[in-house]
Amino acid sequence: MKKLIALAFAFVLATTTIASADPATDAKLQAMQAQLDAVMAQLAALKAQQAAAAAAAAAKPAAPVVPVPPKAPDASFIQLVKGDTVTLLIGGEPVTLYGNLDLSWDHVTKGFNSAPLNTDAVGNTSYLSAISSNQSYFGVRGLHRTGKKSGVLYQLETELSVSSTSGTVNTNSNNDGIVKGGLTSRNSFLGVLTPSGAFKIGKSDAPYKIATARMNPFLGELGDYAVVMGNTGGDNRVEFGTRLDHALWYESPNMHGVTLNVLVSPGQNRAFDNSNIPSGEAGCAGGNLPGSGALPPACNDGSWGAIYSGSLNYQAKKLYFTTAYELHKQVNRSSDIADPVLAALDVGDEEAWKFGAQYAFSKNTLLSAIYENMHRYVPAAIQYQNERTRDGFWLALTQNLNEKNNVNFGWARANPSPGDPGQHNTSGGFSPDNMANLYTFAFKHAIDRHVLWYFDWALTLNHRDAHYDLGAGGRGLTTDCHDASTLAAFDPTANGGAGGVTGNGPHCYAGGRLQGFSTGLDLRF
Repeated sequence: MKKLIALAFAFVLATTTIASADPATDAKLQAMQAQLDAVMAQLAALKAQQAAAAAAAAAKPAAPVVPVPPKAPDASFIQLVKGDTVTLLIGGEPVTLYGNLDLSWDHVTKGFNSAPLNTDAVGNTSYLSAISSNQSYFGVRGLHRTGKKSGVLYQLETELSVSSTSGTVNTNSNNDGIVKGGLTSRNSFLGVLTPSGAFKIGKSDAPYKIATARMNPFLGELGDYAVVMGNTGGDNRVEFGTRLDHALWYESPNMHGVTLNVLVSPGQNRAFDNSNIPSGEAGCAGGNLPGSGALPPACNDGSWGAIYSGSLNYQAKKLYFTTAYELHKQVNRSSDIADPVLAALDVGDEEAWKFGAQYAFSKNTLLSAIYENMHRYVPAAIQYQNERTRDGFWLALTQNLNEKNNVNFGWARANPSPGDPGQHNTSGGFSPDNMANLYTFAFKHAIDRHVLWYFDWALTLNHRDAHYDLGAGGRGLTTDCHDASTLAAFDPTANGGAGGVTGNGPHCYAGGRLQGFSTGLDLRF
């Protein structure tokens, strides 16, 4: 196109400056004029083509806009943070994976032979070997920052039934619809972090339990202090040392060594006496299922309503001090009384308070002590069966032998209660002899900073009317007061098809001398 225009321009310039001199010249000029006419015709044709193309483009619909896919994150989007914990940075935000695997071999006896009036106990009540999965769990926690000092916290944690199959519980010791190995069966929550503290919602160990957990060197082992501490009646259910579902709680920041934790868990129970399963739950509040233990089909064996729990803690160099309080509203224990009129009175508040102190005499010697008082508020007419009002003590000593080895000693005492409902071999009544002592020893060897081997021995000495157990507090296996009698259950084929209850168990025998040995491995990450 440009060449044609230049040729035409040169031709016009030549014709304006050259005069006709002769016929030959005229012939040349005529030839050049013919060439110019041809060039101008080509220019006109090109212009026509360009105009037609522009008109067609204007009439054609616009092509759709194709979105550009986002660029895939590079390898630096997910990073592993150096350190002892398994922490990832995902999009710059920390996500930590953590867990504990603790399995042991146990050899434990119920010790009924040394107790009076136990001649009719069914099954093997002497030493029995077993494999136990203790405080094994896996979890993930993280923080989504919304500001320099604020964010959203989350944690999902589940128990791991490493040595047994996950499922509901239906044994002589406990009947429960909760699958402890189910997803998020342990402390799980969503929370808001602020400069004034953390506000969380979900389920968690209560502040009352957490306040003195550091004073328990036998956590998850035989002789865990939960055999006595926080345990009103000596069962495997530790009423004042438990995890609370459907809860709201607040954790304060550290204020010159002082911290405050408070929690509330609404009862979520439509029954005024808390005899129903709470809304959204799989079992009765406080553990067990309606009708467990050969009882009527209701939550009447320790089912509670709303719970309020709190602790005030102080840490100053070598000294730690804590005081804690917890209240359980309208606890239903009507199954402890056969008379239906008196049984209706056996719904009352239960509370507990304690203070504890821990002092490090040196980097090798740690001493812990706790005093605890628990009280059940019921009318004078049924005080004769009140085994839930008492006090107790705990002493523990940890002595490091060197960097990898230590020994631990523990002693707990449960003092007598004002009354007792009676067991299979005791009559109950006022002023029972239901004192008990727990003695524990453990040797621990750190293979490295993640793996621990331990040997553990524990002994629960029950007086004649006491039935404190061995292994309460989160162990996979517990040893309690029940024999192997057949569980009571409804059988529709009994009595010629009319139906009826078969079995009469479980039977609980007071006065046992429970003793056990345990050795295991504990892996933490």
